[in-house]
Amino acid sequence: MSQTAYRTHHATDVTEALVGQKVTLAGWVDRRRDHGGVAFIDLRDNTGLVQVVIYDEEVARPLRSEFVIQVTGEVRLRPDGNENTHLATGKIEVVAENIEILAKADALPFQVSTALENESENKLPGEDVRLKYRYLDLRRPSMQHNLKLRSDMAKAARHALEDMDFTEVETPTFIKSTPEGARDFLVPARLVPGSWYALPQSPQLLKQLLMVSGVERYYQLARCYRDEDFRADRQPEFTQLDMEMSFVDQEDVMAMAEKVIAAIWKTAGYEVQLPLPRITWQEAMDKYGSDKPDLRFGNPLVELTDYFKNTPFRVFQAPYVGAVLFKGGASTPRRQFDAWQEWAKQRGAKGLAYVVFAEDGELKGPVAKNLSEEERAGLREAVGAEPGDAVFFAAGSRESSQLLLGAARVELARREGLLDPKKFAFTWVVDFPLFKPTDDPDDDDVAVGHSKWTSMHHPFTMPSKDWIDKFDKDPEHAMSDSYDIVCNGEEMGGGSVRIHRDDIQDRVLNVLGISPEEAQEKFGFLLEAFKYGAPPHAGIALGWDRTVSILAGADTIRDVIAFPKAGGGRDPLTGAPAPITDEQRAETGVDYDPDEE
Repeated sequence: MSQTAYRTHHATDVTEALVGQKVTLAGWVDRRRDHGGVAFIDLRDNTGLVQVVIYDEEVARPLRSEFVIQVTGEVRLRPDGNENTHLATGKIEVVAENIEILAKADALPFQVSTALENESENKLPGEDVRLKYRYLDLRRPSMQHNLKLRSDMAKAARHALEDMDFTEVETPTFIKSTPEGARDFLVPARLVPGSWYALPQSPQLLKQLLMVSGVERYYQLARCYRDEDFRADRQPEFTQLDMEMSFVDQEDVMAMAEKVIAAIWKTAGYEVQLPLPRITWQEAMDKYGSDKPDLRFGNPLVELTDYFKNTPFRVFQAPYVGAVLFKGGASTPRRQFDAWQEWAKQRGAKGLAYVVFAEDGELKGPVAKNLSEEERAGLREAVGAEPGDAVFFAAGSRESSQLLLGAARVELARREGLLDPKKFAFTWVVDFPLFKPTDDPDDDDVAVGHSKWTSMHHPFTMPSKDWIDKFDKDPEHAMSDSYDIVCNGEEMGGGSVRIHRDDIQDRVLNVLGISPEEAQEKFGFLLEAFKYGAPPHAGIALGWDRTVSILAGADTIRDVIAFPKAGGGRDPLTGAPAPITDEQRAETGVDYDPDEE
């Protein structure tokens, strides 16, 4: 719908077909150029640019960048040689007959002109400034593209799910606090002093109740909230595409999700080949040092634990020794290897041991002199290196060492330019453990219960069929019916078959150290519902911000969220979070003390 009270056409609607016709356009002055009695204005709206020619200097003189104007004029072809092949409207221009200033603009805190493409010139201000003036930042074409892409993706997902007979259901934002692996945001209930609502970390329990309710196929673009310590690519409030199905197993859910993903990617012109590949959680950790492996490139980790089982080198006398190949790394200057040590220390490691295989075959580097002759002689073959390569090592606990090597693998690929944002490598990661230890130093999730074990995903995840009868006897090795979808080294989403039998649920809660009394207090409503005929059910949720950022090729999820938070959950635009008045505080009941009654 182009025609409104202020325009007959959008900018990119003005084509050669309209030559000789009069049009009315409205938008922002992207930039202005003066050429001795003639001024050229690039008029911008959300579709793009069109050039406007102004022959009256008095009309052109007051116009500045980001003024909002309405232009009426005749469309003509640009003179020969003046076409702009980079613009959709590059063959035409509009000769202004009347220009009305709809709104003036002060001097800008930073430039948003399409013509300057500040991104390529690295002239964008710091993120805090961009977020403070987010309404200006969003005028930039890349940001407009991201918002439109996000909208198109949601439309595609909805259509795909509706074609599979899903029903969109909204769940509440104010719920009861339940354990889900992160801290809740809490809201005081003014009408019930001393009581609190929680903002949902996910609709997990509510969507399971919908399965008990007979909805069978539910979805929702759900707002979720987690009070986590801030990390670079996390937001305290986020969106997930939530999907749940009854009378299904893991294969049904994965097949459904693949259709949704293919539909989403098609909006950007990409064909996703189905079915998607799979890798087990253990294989992902062993080969790539990550439970969300980036498969756009190879270079898997090499385990050397057995190779160094009799080593004289004390550092390698460890439960796990692994390596990752640094192709062509032998020519790396010593100072860069020193920088790698600092890189490793920033990740919490003591360093990153290495050797280099010189072109003449000699083994060099700080580690080389500590190895036995036999180890030195066979090392190049063991790691698959060639003369001119280098190798990084990690030794210690299996998981910590693999995580370090996995991060080094990705960093090497990044420096080699192998992380093409327009190439998409999907995989399912399956066969996850059911539990994980609560004392894992590499994990910052909040423990769900009070034992030495917490849930790998959440406490409503079904043990795998092989473990139904014994998971509580051997929690360390118990496996689950759960699955993550990964793309380009990012976890796009995850799901599981849910527990629908109260006897299994009771045993899982017992492993987690959650007593029957605590279970009733925290989520008794779900356990009660399961007594009245709960169907087998399973589901998955895609992290929507992450999914959009992957398809958009954005460096951060903040670039695909209209109004994101900065570090520490701050909002530079509105100033939130902010203090409240004493009157507001008293009214909320935050300081309610039942002993005073």
